[in-house]
Amino acid sequence: MTLDSMTGFARSDGSHDGQRWTWELRSVNGKGLDVRLRLPPGLDRLEVAARKRIGESLTRGNVQVSLTVTREGGATTLRINEQVLDAVLAAMNRIADRIDAAAPSLDGILALKGVLETTEVEDDEVQRAALDAALLAGLETAVEGLAAARAREGEAIGRVLAAQIDEIERLTAAAEAHPARTPEAIRARLAEQVEALLGAVPALDPQRLAQEAVLLATRADIREELDRLTTHVAEARRLIGGGGAVGRRLDFLTQEFNRETNTLCSKANDRELTAIGLDMKAVVDQLREQIQNIE
Repeated sequence: MTLDSMTGFARSDGSHDGQRWTWELRSVNGKGLDVRLRLPPGLDRLEVAARKRIGESLTRGNVQVSLTVTREGGATTLRINEQVLDAVLAAMNRIADRIDAAAPSLDGILALKGVLETTEVEDDEVQRAALDAALLAGLETAVEGLAAARAREGEAIGRVLAAQIDEIERLTAAAEAHPARTPEAIRARLAEQVEALLGAVPALDPQRLAQEAVLLATRADIREELDRLTTHVAEARRLIGGGGAVGRRLDFLTQEFNRETNTLCSKANDRELTAIGLDMKAVVDQLREQIQNIE
């Protein structure tokens, strides 16, 4: 399986029985799956089926779905509104003897607002069912197109994530091998700090001094952080390689990466080791930004 992005666009066009339709689907990042449908009047009956179909393919993202339907020629009829026509004729009769004017023509009467109405031909139940099936088939095509677009972008993001994980691993190895981590370097640093303590408090109790020395040594040891970073690198590669909807788990993992890099920086007993930790923190921030796009 590959990773899927939450960003994509797809369009599907078609026609059925004198009606043309277009589906457009757009998706962007979201914490969950939020589908917003915009359907033409009279086609609200498709909402439940449309939501169900989209939910079968997507698990996260804000998805905007719009459907437009237009009728081709021959889909309307003309009818005379008898009530309006009767009212117009009655009014003409009442004023015929009051004014000196030519008798109204037929086309003039029909041109009066409300006399002649245009109405759309209503489909029967069988026609509606056939149209619904055609529209949902078009939605199926659009959803497949959106899923494919999200998969293509997800594949590209996956390559970026893999490179960032490699960089975190490289920086972890650099911290592991840094001379400041050797027992000799830690001992020398510890001796300096103990000497500073004795200078500040000459009468420091030997037992208290031993406790402070142990505490300083513990703070200088980044073994635990390096081991956790190595474990997190392996887990990130497993999740990326497995694919699927792993965005939330990867996002949680970046929080763990961030925690370990912060601790590494605070414990670092050397300027270069601190620089390695800061470089790693910058990569972790970039990693988290990319992961926000993953389903």
